[in-house]
Order: sequence, then structure tokens, then C-alpha cells
Amino acid sequence: MAKADKSKKMHKAKRGTLMLLAVFLMASAVVRIALEAAPAIAREVAGMKSETDPTLARQAGNSDVPNSAEMQAMIAAFKKREMMLADREAEIEDRMKALEIADQAIEKKLQDLQDAEAKLLATLSLADGAAEQDVSKLTTVYEQMKPKDAAALFEEMDPSFAAGFLARMRPEAAAGVMAGLSPEAAYTISVVLAGRNGEVPKE
Repeated sequence: MAKADKSKKMHKAKRGTLMLLAVFLMASAVVRIALEAAPAIAREVAGMKSETDPTLARQAGNSDVPNSAEMQAMIAAFKKREMMLADREAEIEDRMKALEIADQAIEKKLQDLQDAEAKLLATLSLADGAAEQDVSKLTTVYEQMKPKDAAALFEEMDPSFAAGFLARMRPEAAAGVMAGLSPEAAYTISVVLAGRNGEVPKE
């Protein structure tokens, strides 16, 4: 009998413990649900208030989206920056055009200088050719003169000038002119001729 009573008491104690655990679990679930639902409820309430109160709606919108004044300031800043870039690009283009014009002017001046140099060289070449022809003709004239008459002319010439003509003349004509010169003139012209030949490279 005592054992049966004891068994009943233990059974009741177990049932009481299980009931207490169940109550604790239910209470914990209720608390968790309340904690999780509280933010959603608060958001829902705020949304309902913003729908009924335009001021709250504007404040809520201003927290995420720039207002009209800020947008206008940003647009103005972008336009200013764009204008600055456009001015800078135009300035660079103007400089490039100026450099291109300067390069073209320099090229034209160089071409003009090259043309002038070519003309000058052609003129000098013609002048040298004409001078050479004149000297050759004059040498031929001296060769065809009588040695005595030619010697009289060579006697009055500068020794270097006379030596140049004698060097061009045929040997027999030059010998006739030298024979008609005074000893002093013949000696001086001979020294000049020897000196000119001495300056000629041997190799």
C-alpha cells in the first residue's frame, strides 16, 4: 500500500515537472514572437502614420533621397564642370591649330630657303662656268698673240695672275712668253708657278 502511494506521488511529480517545462517553453515562444514582431509592427505603424501625415512622409523621404535644392546644386556643379572641360578642350584645340599653322609657316620658309639656295648654287655654277669660259678664251687669245706682245702684257700683270694664265697655256706658247719677259718678272712668275706646283698633293 505504501509502495503504491509512493508511486502515485512520483508520477504526479513527473507530470508537474512536465507541465512546468511546457509552460516555460510556451512562454519563451511567446517572448520570441513578440520580439520578432515588434519591429515589423513598428514599421507598419510608421507607414500608417506617414500615409495620414504628409510631414512625416516628407521627412521619411528626405532621409534617403536628396531634396530639390540638393539636386539643383548637384546639377549646377556638373554643368559647371562640363563647361570648364569644354573650355579647356577648346583652348587645347586652338593651341593645336596655332601649332599647326606655325609648323606650316616654318615648312614654307624652309622650302623657300631651299629653293633660294638651289637658285644661288645654280647662279654660282653659271657664274663659275662663265668665268671659266672667259679665262679659257683669254688664255687662247694670249696663246695666239705674238710672244713679244704677250710678254709685254704679262710684264704688267700681277705675278700670281700671270702665273695662272701661263699654267693654262700650251708649253710652247708659255715658253715664248717667258722668253720675252724681263729676268726679274720671269723669275718672280717662275717662283709662283713652282710654289703652286709644290702645293699639289704627291699622292
